[in-house]
Amino acid sequence: QVQLVESGGGLVQAGGSLRLSCKFSGRTFNNYGMGWFRQAPGKEREFVAAITRTTGMTTYADSVKGRFTISRDNAQNTVALQMNTLEPGDTAVYYCAASQRGRLSRNPDAYDFWGQGTQVTVSS
Repeated sequence: QVQLVESGGGLVQAGGSLRLSCKFSGRTFNNYGMGWFRQAPGKEREFVAAITRTTGMTTYADSVKGRFTISRDNAQNTVALQMNTLEPGDTAVYYCAASQRGRLSRNPDAYDFWGQGTQVTVSS
């Protein structure tokens, strides 16, 4: 069974940066595409970024493009989300997810395993 554990969340002022990390275990990491999603209070879970299994192709939500960067280290079984120029609208619980499907996907239904989430709070 795949386990995903996120870390790196916290409180930061607007304009600041945070780096989230997700540790993958239980299966072969490079068989899984990885994604980050977020959910703010009272809102639905939304796509943030995704990266393919081995080629490293990425896709981003328009709201974070140019500010966030997703990356993966297949030797360390980790995926990271570097978040720069944070805005109060980025405040949410951020979730790491793993997908066995070969294509990049923004659809949460395409992901088979989820972490517990890490809180990111951006103050104005």
